[in-house]
Amino acid sequence: MKNLTLGLRITLVTGIPLLIGLSVFLFLKSYFLNPTEAGNKQKISFMVAPGTAFSKISEQLVEQNFVKHALIPRIIAGLKGIDTRTIKAGEYELSRGMTPPAIIAKLASGDIVKRKVTITEGMTIRDVGRLVAAAGLANEIDFWKTLHDPLLLKRWGVEGDSFEGYLFPNTYFFSLPIKPEEIIYTMMKEGEKIWPDEYTNQANLLNMTRHEVLTLASIIEKESGDVSEQPMISSVFHNRLNKGMKLQADPTVIYGVGEFNGNLTKADLETPTPYNTYTNFGLPPGPIGNPGKNAIHAALYPAKSDYLYFVANATGKHTFSNQLPEHNKAVSELIESGNGQPEKEAKAKMGSPASPLANNTVSLRSTPKAPLISSKEKP
Repeated sequence: MKNLTLGLRITLVTGIPLLIGLSVFLFLKSYFLNPTEAGNKQKISFMVAPGTAFSKISEQLVEQNFVKHALIPRIIAGLKGIDTRTIKAGEYELSRGMTPPAIIAKLASGDIVKRKVTITEGMTIRDVGRLVAAAGLANEIDFWKTLHDPLLLKRWGVEGDSFEGYLFPNTYFFSLPIKPEEIIYTMMKEGEKIWPDEYTNQANLLNMTRHEVLTLASIIEKESGDVSEQPMISSVFHNRLNKGMKLQADPTVIYGVGEFNGNLTKADLETPTPYNTYTNFGLPPGPIGNPGKNAIHAALYPAKSDYLYFVANATGKHTFSNQLPEHNKAVSELIESGNGQPEKEAKAKMGSPASPLANNTVSLRSTPKAPLISSKEKP
């Protein structure tokens, strides 16, 4: 009996501390290593601002319920030998179903979120602003204001009143935090990469500035997305400029109108705006969109032709003419076929003789110069 009692005492003396130790271990494991919401895989944005101390990051993790105590990240980082000073600023995707060690490993990896923005050829700066806002990279109004910042335009040598035409079409990946001017600068520099010295020399031969080349390229881009046709369309515009004729390009009218319902009318063609190349001679005051590489090349290197007119045909391409009667015949045939442009739009452009300038000299610029976007287009 005494031996039984002694054995029980020994068991209690040794077992209770072991049980307590096991309980403490399990508690600490649960507290330090288990996720705050097991099974919750919902991705949540977690921002690390530039220059933020790791102690502050730890507090933010607690505030957003990713860990239970601010000491936890610091202990884990210490045990894993992570230099917390090297944690990269930016946006991270975390979930409350992640374990604290997994969260710290994610931050230490520098695997920040990259937000995608794809600009296609011909998009306007308003289109770009909407995409940037939709990606959560900037407020649309703030981005719009930056696009028209006169100090920024002057600093970066942009001739126009906005960055229209200078945001190169491409797919971009941006990470937060980022300023609107950083986004614009990245897109602008991408365009400079495809502008070699050869382009500057060719522009000089054409007696055109880069701004004028981008303006013409933006019109070509809007007239046809068919790369094979762009040099021929460019030749029409160059021929008209060289003869002192109005460009009579529909996309410039649409851009100047601001709010377009998809139906180009004779009234639109006669509405006086700085961008209406039916009422003004020469190029409009600036680009009407952001042209791609092929349209820019076409503006600089037009095909050799004597064409002065073109109209969209039933094939989706264009019929080119060098005489007005020939052009009007092509338009009439198009109307009769029921294909191509809407009848009302085609008729609006029939019989519009190209009027030469009084002195028969080339004027690349339209006057007076006005803001690139009408007030109606502001976000």
